[in-house]
Amino acid sequence: MKSCLVVDDSKVIRKVARHMLETLDFSVEEAVDGRDALSQVERETPDVVLLDWNMPIMSGMEFLRALALAKMSKRPKVVFCTTENGIAHIRAAIDAGADEYVMKPFDRETLHTKLQIVGVA
Repeated sequence: MKSCLVVDDSKVIRKVARHMLETLDFSVEEAVDGRDALSQVERETPDVVLLDWNMPIMSGMEFLRALALAKMSKRPKVVFCTTENGIAHIRAAIDAGADEYVMKPFDRETLHTKLQIVGVA
């Protein structure tokens, strides 16, 4: 079974994403911000991280930069999940290490397609 870490400061978004991912046969963990996510990823690396952009304490971009510096045997795929739809934002996310992105709000099919693109679905 593939694993996913859902990183979002919104409990509602985490719950909705968890449900979608579980119907796609993923085991799901949750993190409330980038710092929480980083400590979880360093303990046990998931196959994919569904990452929010705007969060308190450590943003999605800060998490990506920290992930790039982390000593890990296997780096998870990262799908940025954001309301930011400007091409500059998307390019910045990809340049920082995101593998793909999905716009909020998203549905199960869109999420499944993005997970297929990064090779985890």
